[in-house]
Amino acid sequence: MPEPVTADIPVVRLDPLGTDHHGEATRMRELGPVVRVILPGDVSAFAVTTHELVAELVANPVMSKNWRNWNKVQSGEITDEWPLAGMVMVTNMVTTDGETHQRLRRPITKTFTRSRVEDLRPHLVANVGKLLDALPSHAVDGVVDLRQHFANPVPMDMVCELFAVPVDWRPRLQELAYNVFRTNNTAEEVAATQRERHDMLTRLVESKRADRGNDLTSALIELGDQGEETLTQEELIDSIWVFLTAGHETTLSLIVNGVRALLTHPDQLRLAVNENRWADVVEETLRWDAPVGNIPARYPLEDTEIAGVPIAKGEAILAPYAGVCRDPEQHGADADNFDITRPPRKHLAFGGGPHFCLGAHLARLEGTVALPALFSRYPDLRLAVEPSELTPVPSFVANSAAALPVRLD
Repeated sequence: MPEPVTADIPVVRLDPLGTDHHGEATRMRELGPVVRVILPGDVSAFAVTTHELVAELVANPVMSKNWRNWNKVQSGEITDEWPLAGMVMVTNMVTTDGETHQRLRRPITKTFTRSRVEDLRPHLVANVGKLLDALPSHAVDGVVDLRQHFANPVPMDMVCELFAVPVDWRPRLQELAYNVFRTNNTAEEVAATQRERHDMLTRLVESKRADRGNDLTSALIELGDQGEETLTQEELIDSIWVFLTAGHETTLSLIVNGVRALLTHPDQLRLAVNENRWADVVEETLRWDAPVGNIPARYPLEDTEIAGVPIAKGEAILAPYAGVCRDPEQHGADADNFDITRPPRKHLAFGGGPHFCLGAHLARLEGTVALPALFSRYPDLRLAVEPSELTPVPSFVANSAAALPVRLD
């Protein structure tokens, strides 16, 4: 364990524009194993900065996932207009504990199976091919935004197919999901996004109640009708929402970050192509440039202590997932290097403990299909700007580039 902290706890104001995720994480780690962070709206919280402490945090049953246990929610300091409300203040398996968490997770595990995901592989391969065929038509002066025209629609199509979201809803759903992960939203934008996504998913659920199909929305409704795993209307809507947002935005970032890593590390790209090491590319991308930066992770159910730092009941504790995935104590002195030959070590890109991401196998499937197909079709792909010119998503939660301009030839 790290040495106990006896000095005053350093304070870091997280950049809501996410301009330097890894630099910020390194600075926090250098300040100590536990720091105070300032979130939008001058809301204070704690953050633990090492792999070991985050792994312990997410496995500790004393650390609640339920945002209703956050003391600042209880006091009224945090409301549903807070910039992160659309991500934090929902009711699904991600934001519950114990028996309630298991009750909400079971229907998903029963319906969102590996075999169901594998059944969609032909659809994924075909859709990736169509998107690659269309890339030249999106070029402006020879430049294509790979995020918008490839990385974005690949996971959105998959998750929408799983839940039977109508095709004509999907462009707007992409925008709503993007809004949820931004951390520079205004109160008005937060409220508008919440209203619209609730209305959209209510209509989806009602349509599937009337017309069942071979999709996850229908399967979840059917389980409830059979009395096996009953979800309330709000629980069902929020459970679908977490998949449509987290299942889209994180895999989108995985694809963007993987392409960016390979184009800036040509030796690793050659290795991936020549030795067919695409699974290693996906795993190293998840570690080296994890899609999730910082996220409010836990709220202690009692007064506690982490690395010698007293933390009161109900305080929010952030997990800097992208940051601890480069912790040299876990991944070696060269943790900042992108190396697909790196010996496997446990990372936390998908979280851990009882809330380990259920969509991990879907994300890995999408990455190992999309990346090799892209570089096979366009072997001379290159960035159209300098890497330093890429603008990040305005978020300290989502870790990715807001656009990925490339040349295909």
